Amino acid sequence: MEWQVLLLISLISVSVVCGQVTYSIPEEMAKGALIGNIAQDLGLDVERLKSGKARLYTGNTVEYIELKRERGVLLIQDRIDRESLCGQTMPCALHFQMILENPMEFYTVTVEITDINDNPPTFERGEMKYEISESALNGARFVLDKAMDSDVGVNGLNSYALKPSDNFALKTISRGDGTKHVEMVLQKPLDREKHEHISLILTAFDGGEPQLSGTMQILIAVLDVNDNPPVCSKAEYKTSVTENAPVGTVITTVRATDVDKGSNGKVTYMISKSGAASLFQIDAENGVLTLAANVDYEKRRLYEIDVQVSDQGGLSDACKVIVDVTDTNDNPPSINIMSNSNTVSENVKPGTVVTMLNVQDPDANENGKVVCVLNENIPFSIRSTTNNFFTVVTDSELDRETASEYNITVTCSDEGVPSLSSSVTLTLQISDVNDNAPVFERSSYEAYIVENNTPGLSIFTVKARDADWNQNARVSYILVDSSVNGVPVSSYVSVSADSGVIHAVRSFDYEQIKDFQFRVKAQDGGSPPLSSNVSVKILIQDQNDNPPQVLYPVQTGGSLVAEMVPRSADVGYLVTKVVAVDVDSGQNAWLSYKLQKATDRALFEVGLQNGEIRTIRQVTDKDAVKQRLTVIVEDNGQPSRSATVIVNVAVADSFPEVLSEFTDFTHDKEYNDNLTFYLVLALAVVSFLFITCLVVIISVKIYRWRQSRILYHSSLPVIPYYPPRYSDTLGTGTLQHVYNYEVCRTTDSRKSDCKFGRAGSQNVLIMDPSSTGTMQRIQSEKSILDEPDSPLEVRLI
Repeated sequence: MEWQVLLLISLISVSVVCGQVTYSIPEEMAKGALIGNIAQDLGLDVERLKSGKARLYTGNTVEYIELKRERGVLLIQDRIDRESLCGQTMPCALHFQMILENPMEFYTVTVEITDINDNPPTFERGEMKYEISESALNGARFVLDKAMDSDVGVNGLNSYALKPSDNFALKTISRGDGTKHVEMVLQKPLDREKHEHISLILTAFDGGEPQLSGTMQILIAVLDVNDNPPVCSKAEYKTSVTENAPVGTVITTVRATDVDKGSNGKVTYMISKSGAASLFQIDAENGVLTLAANVDYEKRRLYEIDVQVSDQGGLSDACKVIVDVTDTNDNPPSINIMSNSNTVSENVKPGTVVTMLNVQDPDANENGKVVCVLNENIPFSIRSTTNNFFTVVTDSELDRETASEYNITVTCSDEGVPSLSSSVTLTLQISDVNDNAPVFERSSYEAYIVENNTPGLSIFTVKARDADWNQNARVSYILVDSSVNGVPVSSYVSVSADSGVIHAVRSFDYEQIKDFQFRVKAQDGGSPPLSSNVSVKILIQDQNDNPPQVLYPVQTGGSLVAEMVPRSADVGYLVTKVVAVDVDSGQNAWLSYKLQKATDRALFEVGLQNGEIRTIRQVTDKDAVKQRLTVIVEDNGQPSRSATVIVNVAVADSFPEVLSEFTDFTHDKEYNDNLTFYLVLALAVVSFLFITCLVVIISVKIYRWRQSRILYHSSLPVIPYYPPRYSDTLGTGTLQHVYNYEVCRTTDSRKSDCKFGRAGSQNVLIMDPSSTGTMQRIQSEKSILDEPDSPLEVRLI
């Protein structure tokens, strides 16, 4: 067993040249037999074979070899019969490529199959029959069928032996195509009377070890008298035929002559049985050689045909016809995809390999030269790496947003006339990368919202689009941090992250804020994310939510304001002007003035736009002194809002007359109601304060009594007590003072004068240094008017 293993190893040879490895193995190796360690021979790591998903590419041929990536070795996958694989071709080799990915690489592997002597020489016929005239001269030649040995080299056909060899000798001629032409040569005249029939055994031997052989029986019938054999006009004929020529095409004509007459001079032509005999046929009578079947240049380029020329008397001659097959362009290129990427990222660099191709054209010369091109207007190009191998690479940068898929058509043409071509279409998907930021539909947004809105109200929607795909195109909306009048913008509005809808967070007041701006960021879901910002301006629209406010005349609860009109006032006399404002804007702030009620509507009128109160007729003595006007102020909103103001007008020429008349004014029901409310409220407050003070005073008294008891029984120093908000009078602090403001009062008489009061009282806090308590001294001065009436403030016009 050991010597068999050593013999097998010695039969396998390895050579590596520049990415190419060649092995030599004998045929008929057992399945699973080791060919070689390809990883070691190519200088590759086994892990590289695993990570690169190494595989063998054999084209369209049978896979005899398998690759074990885990071990990095090549093994026999199927029995290899060199004769079935290559026939007589030498050397016989299997050519394939080992493909690696990530990155793409390939190595050429050649496995040469050496021959073993497993086929004996064989003859196509088991016997040959000859009729030879006894008058045949010495040296007459008889062509014998050649033996066929499928083996080659030393294992092929080596020699012949003829037995018995009494009358004939065997002659072997080696030809240029490596075959051996065998002839039987007469070396001793025949004697029909002694041997009418001669049986010979032709044995063919090969040169293998052990030597194998095959036999054929030769039966010879000896004829009488034909002493002139036919003679070929040429020993060798050379001609050519185009491949795929139709059956029946004339190749050439073989000519032979026989000087005998009669039946002995009639010549017949016959093709010796050989491998080419099935492709050609010869007319037995005229020697015309024609095609019996189609010939293929790609299978065999040269044929040598042995033609036997015989006469009726059994004499014969032999000649050779050499047929050269010329090539025609009858095979289009065959495109085989070795490796293909279905998807490629859009950010790959130019020159990245996406497909590897193997293109084969079995034609010869110009007919077999192949040029490959791609369809136009695509960012790809095709390059020829080595003979018959091409790669499709990126020619420029890719952009998925411009084209997400490419149909790459590879067209390969030969240089024959006419040219033949074939094509294959590859579909390549472009995968997305996050290279596009979201883009808003508008450069800026402006929206309006009416004040006093409901919090959470949808204002409007911002929209951004991302040209990327899937997660890279998913847009989220974010409110950019900023402030409006020192307040975060998030307390004014919010934005929906998914839809971009902007909501109001609070209710807006036009009178406080009329517009504000902020920014919204649109961010995609890529990694890293891309974003863009847009400016948004919100404008608050006014609502008529504020009634007019009267600035003049001022309405007070404790005094009456009266406008004085002399009785000599003429028509159009300006009594006063009602001044009002409305904090709303636009038409909501347009004010109009109307006279709602009046003591004498025929005496006064109010300007619709300016609020001026004027007389519309001459004032007379009959007109009442006291005139009460109710003016309503309305804005122009929808619905409109209004305010009312009461204007008191005194029609008199002297001030005392006015005072006397207005003291008799009786307050209306509204004023009395308000006064009653305030009186009750004041009474309740005073009662509460009285009770509180009483409780505090009692508590203080008890506390002081307890402190005095403690101090009486103790020797601690006396610390004087200072009530809150009071201090001593020694100039070290301040003392609260109470002042009475001057008040104007009047008597019932219209002609009496006003009397004025002066400072009312003064409270002084004095501390006795000889005691622990305080003493309050009160000084007061009072000024009393003739009669206590309600105060009246009179304004003279």
